[in-house]
Amino acid sequence: MRRQRQVDASRRSLGAEGGLEQRSLFRDAFRRFLQNRLAMIGLILLILLLLVALLADIIAPYGLNEVDFSIVRLGPFQDPNHFLGGDGVGRDFMTRLIYGARTSLFVGLSVPLISFGFAVPLGAIAGYRGGRWDFTILRVIEVATAVPPLLFAMFLISITGAGLGNVIFVLAITSWIEPARIARAQFLKYRESEFVLAARAVGASELQIIARHILRNALTPLLVSFTFAVPLAIFAEAGLSFLGIGITEPTASWGKMVGGSVKSSTVVVDYHLALFPTLLVALTMLSFSFVGDGLQEALDPSRGD
Repeated sequence: MRRQRQVDASRRSLGAEGGLEQRSLFRDAFRRFLQNRLAMIGLILLILLLLVALLADIIAPYGLNEVDFSIVRLGPFQDPNHFLGGDGVGRDFMTRLIYGARTSLFVGLSVPLISFGFAVPLGAIAGYRGGRWDFTILRVIEVATAVPPLLFAMFLISITGAGLGNVIFVLAITSWIEPARIARAQFLKYRESEFVLAARAVGASELQIIARHILRNALTPLLVSFTFAVPLAIFAEAGLSFLGIGITEPTASWGKMVGGSVKSSTVVVDYHLALFPTLLVALTMLSFSFVGDGLQEALDPSRGD
């Protein structure tokens, strides 16, 4: 009976100290993140882009595929009703850019969510279990690393066909290696740490140890990696759409806009058809990079105030 009370006291002590320490770390990290000007600029830009994507049906001045032949290849700033001009078939270009934001951000967020969804458990099993599990999963990772991701994505697209859903699926399949490696390394690092041994000593189950102790401490590098994975997915989608094997009509995509303008050989005359979507892709990637760098610095436990 006395031993049971000691175990219960140890559990309460471990949980209270861990919870207070975790809250303090995240509070300090949040404060450091707010003090990072570039990170805040990136966050504000991302919020604006997300609002544009979510409210595209309200913000867009015209329908997505509404055609007006009088604005075919109309240049920017020449018509107040079509501020950014028209594309090669007479669609309002600002409208296409607004809807393109929805597509690019949807791909950019969906791909890491899917890839991390199965890569993190895979890396966690390898790192926590070790032995044959680690050996087998590590060999799979090494084999997958030897395959160029872009060529493999092109091969899969040739099998599945182009389209938004297929592009997301293919990019998720080709981008799971890095989060799996990070998860494996973190679980290898923490599986024999003092707080894990203490949790085992008070009778915590393996699931509790993985979810409440190891994974919580491994979230920092995984979160930073997720932030950097979003712009990479956007860039990969733009590359596939540029090659003509990505997003299909009538869906608007920044990468497809750039590719269409280059293939039609009008980029010299109608420069805006390639310039504006390229700038938006670059701005989105830069914003995510600022936020990722800010999170990396804010969550760094060795960083002092």
